[in-house]
Amino acid sequence: MSRARAEIDLSAIADNLKFIKSKSTAQVLAVVKADAYGHGLLPVAIAAQAAGADWLGTALLEEAITLRNGGITKPILAWLTPPGEDFKTAIKLDIDLSISSIEVLSEILTAGQSLNKKPRVHIEVDTGMSRGGVAEDWKQFFSEIAKVVEKIEVVGIWSHFARADEPGEKMNEEQIALFSNRVDDLSKVGISPKYLHIANSAAALTNKSSHKNIIRWGIGLYGLSPDVNNLGDSKSLTLHPAMRLYAKLQLVKSVKAGVTVGYGATAKTKVDTKLGVVTLGYADGIPRNASNLAGVFVAGSRAPLIGRVSMDQFVVDLGIDSLAKTGDEVIVFGDGSKGEYTIDEWAKACGTINYEIVTRIGSRVPRIYPRE
Repeated sequence: MSRARAEIDLSAIADNLKFIKSKSTAQVLAVVKADAYGHGLLPVAIAAQAAGADWLGTALLEEAITLRNGGITKPILAWLTPPGEDFKTAIKLDIDLSISSIEVLSEILTAGQSLNKKPRVHIEVDTGMSRGGVAEDWKQFFSEIAKVVEKIEVVGIWSHFARADEPGEKMNEEQIALFSNRVDDLSKVGISPKYLHIANSAAALTNKSSHKNIIRWGIGLYGLSPDVNNLGDSKSLTLHPAMRLYAKLQLVKSVKAGVTVGYGATAKTKVDTKLGVVTLGYADGIPRNASNLAGVFVAGSRAPLIGRVSMDQFVVDLGIDSLAKTGDEVIVFGDGSKGEYTIDEWAKACGTINYEIVTRIGSRVPRIYPRE
């Protein structure tokens, strides 16, 4: 193998998709934004479509265009659509577009009229996230929509939870109530979208009242928990992590007790030991602030990280009795079934969430899709 690789289990992707479909009567939108959370856009999208995904979703329009040009035939929704995007191509390719401003509505209308084709749009409403979506200017916005309803096809209305990973939070129900009010407002001006969607992975797993008729299945598609502390880990949720990250030991060396390791000499060996130099660094997406709660699995044992992560490499404490040798393969993270560190453990060691660990694995690390 090369110095590193990320193996992606597409059968796990399929299993996670089928799992959520078995839990709801709603259609399932497989979220493949951010290069499918670092797992590879087209391979994951193709696997999800084959496993029964009803929709595919991206943040960026260029990823949606790549999906359509790559053979995805299911409906596709792109939702991070600022002014100036290539709306003509999107409309030509039957890509649904999210709108949350009069400015974007105007541009999409112009693009549709130039093609003599009705754009398909989903209206995003802000119900409490205070991120995307129409908020205080709601009345003005839907009155503008009402004026041009014959020129566009309003396919859906959607919103996003702020605290769905906290199932008992009152805010979740408040957001659903406001969402329903916005749907009612539209119906009063003759707009009745076929699709309503607000449920993300956390809500899909914990709040059936939020399912409406589309679930946006994001982190769950990749076998990871939306929130380990509140909802449990992958195993307890019956999800199957799809990514396993491998690297090599570029060097194994014996050192004495009391030697410092890495930039800033922030770590020091407590006893005589062996150190292993791993061929990955922060240029590959390994967080620089990772602590010794993370590490690698090699020669049948865990070896914790020691010292700061460098740009292209990091060091692990193998232990004096380790049988690991220069050139050996290591597992950086996986599902834990072999004894390796999990993605959740790496996230904890970096003070972050599992989403960030997988999405930041860089392009220098090839994605490999082993066959069964």
